[in-house]
Amino acid sequence: MTDEQQIRALIKAWASAAHEGDLDGVLADHAPEIVMFDVPPPYQGLRGLEAYRDSWPGFFAWQAGGAVFDLESLDVVAGTDVALAYGLLRCGTPADFARDPEQRLRLTVGLRKTEGRWTVVHEHHSFTDTTPAPSQEPR
Repeated sequence: MTDEQQIRALIKAWASAAHEGDLDGVLADHAPEIVMFDVPPPYQGLRGLEAYRDSWPGFFAWQAGGAVFDLESLDVVAGTDVALAYGLLRCGTPADFARDPEQRLRLTVGLRKTEGRWTVVHEHHSFTDTTPAPSQEPR
């Protein structure tokens, strides 16, 4: 299996575990020093596997209320020992998609290969800010 295929399988397994509420599956393949920048606070991000673990139960509870978390696209750029993956997830409630059918969660993942195994060292999740910008006066 190529590095790109390994990384795709890793991220697909992570997304599936998140969708299923499987915390052990979500944590698999994440480095102890993981850094995550997520949609909800804290704005400075989370650092370490314990903080990452603690961030998931609230998401699982929200998702149990009818929200979805489905990976729609994924691109991977892999070197010999570092890689970057980015994609879009359909993440939201039926009400979210009624308001904005095109809403997608943006995902960026940084990985490192150590002793032949890929691990996630950085995760970033974000939504596009669709708030209209204030109009500006011409100069």
